[in-house]
Amino acid sequence: MIDMLRSLWAYRYFILSSIKNDLRMRFIRSKLGALWMIIHPLMQVLIFATILSEVLSAKMPGVENKYGYALYLMAGTLCWSMFSETVSKCVNLFVDSGNLMKKMAFPRICLPFIAAGTMLANNLLLLAAIFAVFAVMGHYPGVQVLWLPALILLTLGFAMSIGLLLGVFNVFMRDISQVVPVVLQALFWLTPIVYNVSILPEAAREAFKLNPLYPLVTSYQQVLLYNQPPVWMDLLPMAVVTLILLLASLVVFRKASPEMVDAL
Repeated sequence: MIDMLRSLWAYRYFILSSIKNDLRMRFIRSKLGALWMIIHPLMQVLIFATILSEVLSAKMPGVENKYGYALYLMAGTLCWSMFSETVSKCVNLFVDSGNLMKKMAFPRICLPFIAAGTMLANNLLLLAAIFAVFAVMGHYPGVQVLWLPALILLTLGFAMSIGLLLGVFNVFMRDISQVVPVVLQALFWLTPIVYNVSILPEAAREAFKLNPLYPLVTSYQQVLLYNQPPVWMDLLPMAVVTLILLLASLVVFRKASPEMVDAL
């Protein structure tokens, strides 16, 4: 573990320049550039908000703003985008970087941190866009929004711990990359992003709370929409699990690293 930390520090400039190049290359031929990173999730919010608020005349409990559903959706989307995009990127990270791993001599542990930095930059751009939309809609988050950096880092850590494990396994079992999108789609509908758990029966409500993303998404909604603190009692066990998963993924990565290049 100490060797990994030393390698990361020694190659810190390589990691930073790779993040910068990754972001630049993704949009170098696009006229809208970085706007594409926020257009897709915001369009999804607009579609859901229009259907739920206008067509179905749904109301958001505890929100006076007439755009309550759109605000609720954007708060949940911020969390979901970070989680789902990070997991999806990490699953194919080593397969997509196979040629780079074969041609260049650098610590392989740099790759997950480059991916994490790219995902963090994407999410911060989406956050800025969401704040701008909030202002247009007349909603201004309160002081509890200061907890948002901690929530973003916890979401990133949780997603990276799962994604790194799946990414290593995917090198040896390529079916994993086909299964993950299906699981993520199911998990999206099992997470209170589009709906509020208050509409569910009590028994179903308790079952939905077993979803590990439930306290995270709820905390985003608390700080962004209701100006309430995160649900720390539920987040603390999740933070412990995230730390354990992260350590386990690093151990698995270190043991599998010598064989990964041959498998690719």
